[in-house]
Amino acid sequence: MTPRFDPSGLRDTRFWEYALRFAFGGVVTVATGLVAHAWGPEIGGLFLGFPAILPATLTLVKQHDGRAQAIEDARGGRLGSIGLVAFAAVVWATAHAWPAPVVLVAASIAWLAIDVALWTVRYGFAWKARAHR
Repeated sequence: MTPRFDPSGLRDTRFWEYALRFAFGGVVTVATGLVAHAWGPEIGGLFLGFPAILPATLTLVKQHDGRAQAIEDARGGRLGSIGLVAFAAVVWATAHAWPAPVVLVAASIAWLAIDVALWTVRYGFAWKARAHR
């Protein structure tokens, strides 16, 4: 699977689908805030790794493109969440000792490295095998 950008799907999206994504994002954000309020910012920060609009997106992808594509998107969301947790871990470990710009760059590099590595393990080797056939 090669990542690609295809804006043609934007024409097929109805207003209520955007509203649903917005509502789900708001609910997940509020839930994260409640978790942080109840158990502290360290625990609440872990929930920032959850893609806020993923539940709505998977529902709509299944409706438009079928179950197989929704499953594939859920796998991508899972990989992305792991990268966001790595980002949060770097911020947590370095925010008190390093300047904010350095923390942001280091956390972004960790996020990118983790997600590229996970994508390569999940898709890259299969993609290379198909390319050599």
